[in-house]
Amino acid sequence: MSDEEHHFESKADAGASKTYPQQAGTIRKNGYIVIKGRPCKVVEVSTSKTGKHGHAKCHFVAIDIFNAKKLEDIVPSSHNCDVPHVTRTDYQLIDISEDGFVSLLTESGNTKDDLKLPTDENLLAQLLLVVFKVIQSLYPRIERCPRIAFGSVSNCFGY
Repeated sequence: MSDEEHHFESKADAGASKTYPQQAGTIRKNGYIVIKGRPCKVVEVSTSKTGKHGHAKCHFVAIDIFNAKKLEDIVPSSHNCDVPHVTRTDYQLIDISEDGFVSLLTESGNTKDDLKLPTDENLLAQLLLVVFKVIQSLYPRIERCPRIAFGSVSNCFGY
């Protein structure tokens, strides 16, 4: 496992929480946070000084890990934020079928065939198709996170 890889425990038990609390002042760039019910990767954090209301504030700029939309939030640094349980796994891309399903090779040598490329005008999906046709060798990183707002598990190619 590389130093840059984030791997958090994700439980699939019936009562398992999709998030855990973390103090806002401890969340850093490249970490994860839930903003407006959406799991996001933090791209920028700035902290203001203590003001007349007694709390330093953290300003988070983050990217939704499922739709790549930019979201922002301001939270007192001493308050807790929800942080999603996120797992990241590296695979080797074997093939992309005509209907958009990808065939991946796991580290243990098994194949995974249940992921589909986004069908909207997603530049990442188009780029994957072009690069795979030319190079024939890709190693995508998959981010998994329970969808906070919708209650189902989704898969996404990491960026």
